[in-house]
Amino acid sequence: MIYSITEYSGFTSEKAVNGYKALPKKTFEALENFILANVSEKETEAIELLSLSARRGIGKVITARNYVGLVAMTDGTVIEILPKIAGDEFSEDDTKRIFLEMLKTLRDITFKDFNVSRLHTDRLNLFEIFIKMFLDEVTALTKQGLKSAYTPVEANEKFYKGKILASQNIKYNLVNKQRFYVLYDDFNMNRPENRLIKSTLRFLLKATHDGHNRQYASRLLTLFERVDYSASYDADFSKCIIDRSMNHYDKALSWCRVFLLGNSFTAFSGSEIALALLFPMEKVFESFVAAKLRKLISRDISIRTQDTTYSLFDRPRRAFALRPDIVLEFGERTVVMDTKWKLLSDTERNSGISQSDMYQMYAYGKKYGADRIVLLYPYSDRISRTDIGYASNDNVKVDVRFVDLRNPDESLSELLSEVTEALKWIR
Repeated sequence: MIYSITEYSGFTSEKAVNGYKALPKKTFEALENFILANVSEKETEAIELLSLSARRGIGKVITARNYVGLVAMTDGTVIEILPKIAGDEFSEDDTKRIFLEMLKTLRDITFKDFNVSRLHTDRLNLFEIFIKMFLDEVTALTKQGLKSAYTPVEANEKFYKGKILASQNIKYNLVNKQRFYVLYDDFNMNRPENRLIKSTLRFLLKATHDGHNRQYASRLLTLFERVDYSASYDADFSKCIIDRSMNHYDKALSWCRVFLLGNSFTAFSGSEIALALLFPMEKVFESFVAAKLRKLISRDISIRTQDTTYSLFDRPRRAFALRPDIVLEFGERTVVMDTKWKLLSDTERNSGISQSDMYQMYAYGKKYGADRIVLLYPYSDRISRTDIGYASNDNVKVDVRFVDLRNPDESLSELLSEVTEALKWIR
């Protein structure tokens, strides 16, 4: 069963109320245990992902926070959390497509070379989409050829080959002199990389609810008939060979780590959770904007991301590092950009721009001596002005601009033109 919500929406147990979707009691409790299992003094990621609270007249409520992705449970239930993108014209299909395009820009994942238009976002949930990505990767791998290797075999054979193991030979063949207990190398496909892929295919064959994916996985499994299932995932991952001849295995094995070990972008635990593949939208949006800008800027503009040139204080030692998302330099001009994943609104104080964010922008302006500071938000149809600006008496100017996720190239190109044209007139 699939239960889908967007950021900042939530679930109640058994009965839908006040816009919250209902989860079966058992599933709600499993998700509640997942949240509690990931709360500690040092780790707050799970609380940022899902918050657990109690509402008068409603009872316990689980609300999605800053992470987008999926939580797959051992009973086959999948919780899908989609990004909240403003606009009534956005369908669930559009939202998934935009999210996947943004996801491709993350440096932290290696499974990002995929064609979104071929992923059937109209009929597949995120879990099935990720499964299809893996199956497509294994298909590409098999077309390049599955690798074989010499593997040690210890067996009681009719013919002598390799090296005889004296103690075992005495134990098993003291009476039967027609056999030899030997150790030899056999050249075959039963190497750790292939065992892990086969084990992942078996896992996904049981996990998928999509008929196409099930047929796809079954067909691929037939290509691994001469390969054993992995007896120890950790042991086989430690034996994987990393060299030029095995480069075409990299992406498939990255997916294997996600599905078999739960090694996703973030690490969460829970006894009733089979897989948590979760992505912080702040980081996704930041990465997406930077990747788009890299493609749009001209050669005479340099770009740095997550820049660490300055700290807030320099004595007695550097402290409180400043780390703006994007720094653009051309000639003697400097533009600092920071991205914020938040939907602004006319109905909120200062349109929803937080005071702490403005303190941050002010510090960037002072330390970088920036000619312009730009605070970037995703476009929202809840706000009428798209040219918000602030200026202080000590020459710090902050412009608030928006990225239209329906056409990010156009909106960012217009922003670059606006910025560069305006700076030409600054002396």
